[in-house]
Amino acid sequence: MKKEANIQKVPILNMIVTCRKDGRDNGLVVGFGGNASFDPQMIAVGIVPTRFSYDMVKDTGVFVVNFPAKGYEEEYKVFGFESGRDVDKFEKCDIKFTDGEVVDAPVLTDCPVNFECTVVDSIKPGSHEMFFGKIEKVHCDEEYLDDDGNIMWDKIDLL
Repeated sequence: MKKEANIQKVPILNMIVTCRKDGRDNGLVVGFGGNASFDPQMIAVGIVPTRFSYDMVKDTGVFVVNFPAKGYEEEYKVFGFESGRDVDKFEKCDIKFTDGEVVDAPVLTDCPVNFECTVVDSIKPGSHEMFFGKIEKVHCDEEYLDDDGNIMWDKIDLL
């Protein structure tokens, strides 16, 4: 039998959103995100307006979604629990990254899959603003691609 329940905490989906503004790199763990459209390919990510990365994404209109694999736990904790207002997360963890090929934001090279995105819309239905990002470029470690270039998600040991 089902009973009425209160939501105390929603499990975190393991995505790290990275962004850049005025030459400053930052990133945060996003607790809500997922597919928004298959055609065109879009992803939605929810960011609370009080987060340091919020204005970076809002003002620049770009971000990268990075999917971390096991072994990236310490970096994930820093992205999830530290604020970019107080610490340079990239410097603290010696984060390896490259510049996006399409968007001006960092791509975390130790994450096996990355989506470069441009914001096409956003809504604020409650505590989070949902940014809808058109996926402009997908990066994936070669070992996780099939012969047709499709990502073999089941082969990646994601966090």
